[in-house]
Amino acid sequence: MNTAIKLTPVNIEERKKLNFKAGDTVRVSVRIQEKGKTRLQAFEGLVIARKHGTETGATFTVRKISNGVGVERIFPLFSPNIDSVEVVKKSKTRRNKLYFLREKTAKEIRRKLRSFAGFFTEKPLEIKQEEMQDEVVEETTSSETSEEAK
Repeated sequence: MNTAIKLTPVNIEERKKLNFKAGDTVRVSVRIQEKGKTRLQAFEGLVIARKHGTETGATFTVRKISNGVGVERIFPLFSPNIDSVEVVKKSKTRRNKLYFLREKTAKEIRRKLRSFAGFFTEKPLEIKQEEMQDEVVEETTSSETSEEAK
């Protein structure tokens, strides 16, 4: 007689079979409750760590870059708030924990900012006086037409 009692709404066997590791890109669909309604929000990024294997307390950390800022989220593997975990891209890594990517991306951002710093310190473009007078004349004519319309 099979009298298994289901304690969580999560299919534990299905979650144990998820085959992803550090270095893979995953899309995690998370249930979010707002004002009594639930919706799914996708969090897609690089798995930088997976801890505790397939135990009940297993977690995995996903990192993504959002608007130039690194965002990390730690998800419990067997959380009922996780709707699905989809592997977008598999990749081969030599390490299990990719925490070094935090500093690497910060260095890349600093390098980009240095390249923009030279852009702003250059001399401004010189505009000929004739071009400026033409622009002023055009502006006054456009303002006069708006006054006439009133």
